[in-house]
Amino acid sequence: RFERERTRIRAALGDRALSVEHIGSTAVPGLAAKPIVDILVELGDPGDEALVPTLAAAGYELRVHEPRHRMFRTPARDVHVHVWPTGSAEGRAYLELRDRLRTDPLARARYEQVKRELAGRPWPDMNYYAEAKGPVIAQILAGPE
Repeated sequence: RFERERTRIRAALGDRALSVEHIGSTAVPGLAAKPIVDILVELGDPGDEALVPTLAAAGYELRVHEPRHRMFRTPARDVHVHVWPTGSAEGRAYLELRDRLRTDPLARARYEQVKRELAGRPWPDMNYYAEAKGPVIAQILAGPE
């Protein structure tokens, strides 16, 4: 699914998309994941307002509009596209977490355990769930104990 979305994003953005990477739990083989594909797109200027109609025409709806960050999703809510400036700390953190979880079975198991515990709780909004994963993500990115 990621490859189809990457092709669609590249077709819409052309050379403006400096990288299109699969991130999130579905990017980590063997990790329990919600059926949502998360994608990181790095651009020179994610604040370029032409980005919104371009990705809307490709089938993505704008959900988050922050100064350096845009997040789009499909109408089915099964693909989230995070747009950050090239080389941003946020983009690097997404990639570092993905790579650590792909290569460190202990980190992957710890992350999955926390995700499963949190998934069983009622959340008023999924942003609270994402925020609650912050401490384990910080521990994983800090490296082995």
